[in-house]
Amino acid sequence: METVRGVRLTERGPGTQVKGRRISERLLAPLYLDTNRDHRRSVFLAGSGRSGTTWASEIINYRREYRLVFEPFHPGRVTLCRNFRRKQYLRPEDRREDYLEPARKILTGELRNSWTDRFHRTFVARRRLIKDIRANLLLGWMRTNFPGMPVILLLRHPCAVAASKLALGWKDNLAEILDQKYLIEDHLRPFEHEIRDASTSFERHVFVWCIENYVPMKQLSPDGVHLMFYEELLASPETEIPRLFTCLGGDFDDRVYEALDRPSPLSRDGAKGERDPGAWMNAIGEARMRRAGEIMGLFGLDRVYGNGPMPDSEGARAMMRDTSRLLPGEVQGEG
Repeated sequence: METVRGVRLTERGPGTQVKGRRISERLLAPLYLDTNRDHRRSVFLAGSGRSGTTWASEIINYRREYRLVFEPFHPGRVTLCRNFRRKQYLRPEDRREDYLEPARKILTGELRNSWTDRFHRTFVARRRLIKDIRANLLLGWMRTNFPGMPVILLLRHPCAVAASKLALGWKDNLAEILDQKYLIEDHLRPFEHEIRDASTSFERHVFVWCIENYVPMKQLSPDGVHLMFYEELLASPETEIPRLFTCLGGDFDDRVYEALDRPSPLSRDGAKGERDPGAWMNAIGEARMRRAGEIMGLFGLDRVYGNGPMPDSEGARAMMRDTSRLLPGEVQGEG
C-alpha cells in the first residue's frame, strides 16, 4: 500500500480518498459558528465569471480564517435573492428593502444555504469572505449602503475570460443586462447601439466583461476598492500578496504561496493553460483579439488591457481616478 506525504492510499488509488475527503467536508460544511454580525467583518470579492475568483478566494482564505460564502447573489440557487437579476444593477441611492434586506442578511452572515456554504471548511469564523461573479454591477450600491466593508475587484483579460467561457459552453446574458433601464441611462447609453449589434458569441462575452468592469471602475475610486489582476497575481505574487493582505488588514506567512500553486476547485480538469497568463492567445487568434481591442476602446478599457496578456494596472487606476466619483460612505484611502 502506497504512502504519499504520510497519507495511506488504498489500492483503488488516490482519487478515491480525495473524493471521500471532499464528500466528508461537504457534509460538515453547514456545521459552523459565525460569531460576528457586523457587515464590516465581511470581505467582498467580486469579478467576472472565469476570472479566477474561486482561486483567489482560496489564496485569501489559505488559513481557513474566514467563513467562505460562495455566490450568494445567484437567484436560481438562493431563494433570498429571487428578486435579483443574474447581473443586477442598482443605483447607489436605491433604498428598496426588497434588495437591502437580502444583501443585509448575506453581508452580516445571517444567510445559511447549501449552495453558499458548499466550500466552507471552518467551524468557528469571525470574518466572512463573500465571493460572487454576479455582483459587479452592485458594488457601487453596496459601497453606499454598507460602508466600511473591504471590497476586492479581480480582473482578468477579457479574451482569456471569453475563451474560457466559450470552451465551457457558457451562454452570455447580454440581453438581460440590456433590459435594465437605469443601467442604460446611467452608464451604457453611449455604447448601446454597438452592444446591441454584437453578432458573435465571442463579441457578446467581451461586451459583458466590459460592462461588468466598466461600471464599478466608473463608480468607485481606486482608494475605495482593492483592484487586483489575475495575471499579476500569477506573475508577481511577491508584490501582489503583500498588497492584498495589507488591504485585508492582516498578516500572512509562506503557506499562502502554496495556495497559489493549488488549482481552483472549479478549474477545468487538465486546464494547465489556466495558469499561463497568455495561453489564450493562440486559441483566440488575431482577428478576434483586434475586435476585442475595439470593444474595450469604446469603454476606455484599452487603458487596462492591450494586445498582450498583461494588464496596465496604473492605467486602470488612472482611469478610475478620471471617471469615478466618491460615493456616500466612501472616503479617500478606504479599501
